[in-house]
Amino acid sequence: MKIATSAHSAVAASRAVVEQILARGDVIYGVSTGFGKLSDVHIPAEQAQQLQLNLVRSHSCGIGRPLSEPEVRAMMLLRANVLTLGFSGIRLEVIELLVEMLNRGVTPVIPEKGSVGASGDLAPLAHLALALIGEGEVWSGENRLTSGNAMRQAGLEPAELQAKEGLALLNGTQAMHAVGGLAVLRAKRLARVADVAGAMTLEALRGTPAAFDERIHRARPHPAQMAVARHLLELLRDSEIRLSHLEGDPRVQDAYSLRCMPQVHGAVRGALAHCEEILAIESGSATDNPLVFVDNGDVISGGNFHGAPLALAFDYAAIAATDLMSISERRIDRLTNPDLSEGLPAFLAQHPGMQSGFMIAHVAAVALLNEAKVLAHPASVDNLPTSAGKEDHVSMGMTGALKLRTIVENAENVLAIELLAGAEGLEFRRPLRAGVGVERAYATLRALAPRLEEDRALSPDIERVAEAIRAGKFDSDL
Repeated sequence: MKIATSAHSAVAASRAVVEQILARGDVIYGVSTGFGKLSDVHIPAEQAQQLQLNLVRSHSCGIGRPLSEPEVRAMMLLRANVLTLGFSGIRLEVIELLVEMLNRGVTPVIPEKGSVGASGDLAPLAHLALALIGEGEVWSGENRLTSGNAMRQAGLEPAELQAKEGLALLNGTQAMHAVGGLAVLRAKRLARVADVAGAMTLEALRGTPAAFDERIHRARPHPAQMAVARHLLELLRDSEIRLSHLEGDPRVQDAYSLRCMPQVHGAVRGALAHCEEILAIESGSATDNPLVFVDNGDVISGGNFHGAPLALAFDYAAIAATDLMSISERRIDRLTNPDLSEGLPAFLAQHPGMQSGFMIAHVAAVALLNEAKVLAHPASVDNLPTSAGKEDHVSMGMTGALKLRTIVENAENVLAIELLAGAEGLEFRRPLRAGVGVERAYATLRALAPRLEEDRALSPDIERVAEAIRAGKFDSDL
């Protein structure tokens, strides 16, 4: 990975503006002043370098478990990309060092909590910058080392930050973007897996695909709704189970959790697509402060570091993913509840009473859904002023990203439970075969978990299937 040659001139020109400001002695926020509430304190030019070092050290106060390595690497890549836009006044060699840390697997240890998502993700990005200057800790392979030692082992020299460079590294939305963006990608995959799980459940419950008729969805032409309906029909194509009850079936229509999959799953897809559009814009946006404009040498303080666009998007995604869990849980209930399961044995047990089957698997799904419902409350509606009132409206975007990640993980496990229960339901419809897509998913599922011939601990099965969902092993069934 390397910085495009085309970006070099923009970065150099931006840095030249900062150097000219220093030479003239102009008063510019974060270059010749303190930060936040202390922006009216003048800093002499000979202390500019120490100012940036103090900024990085003082803001490195994150709390909690470290972010995962993929999240930190995404954060590093996003930050490097933003800095190459040429609005930040940072030297090219500092950005190149960040890229080389990525290339050589030197990954900063960044605590996940401590950002309110305005003035950017200050604490997480400070820990990134701390590693860049050879302080703090990093992961190098599986080893957790001091940054200075790991940098030397990787053949890298820590950066010595100059004027504006600490601020350029700290102001931005890349921590929430990385965490929330990866969660949104997982949720997008999950939305399609939900179609697979729902189709399998519909077959096990001897449901009808009539509600997926294209004419219905052309009459309400939301693109994602129509896409889900087409997907479901393809999954259910050539179903022997459907043919077996086509004649004489007294049911005119199925329950909403089956009949309304296009509407609900489609709405989830639409919400996630909107979130992805916002993330795409943000990935190429200058988000630090102040911004350097090379055409006339202006350096202007603004608020592009404010995380509101992402914060609102992550809350939207969290609500959507929770609704996906909610409809899946209702389908699990229909599979396990003998009053609703169209002749399937109670809790899908071979010998109900002697065996409990999927009884507690459904309870676990309800527990996960309850947690998601609590977490789905929007973080972005909260506000607590910081920095002595200078930063009086904050986004709470990092909180939104972290709880979205938890919701998506819960949703992966709930859909794993539905896939397991749906496959078990199909066993009681044999020798009839389900639709072609459902049978592919069944084969994938059975490679991970055998039929429930007798009670066993289902936690390992759920974990394996959830991991398979994350790994894309059900994608071939989509």
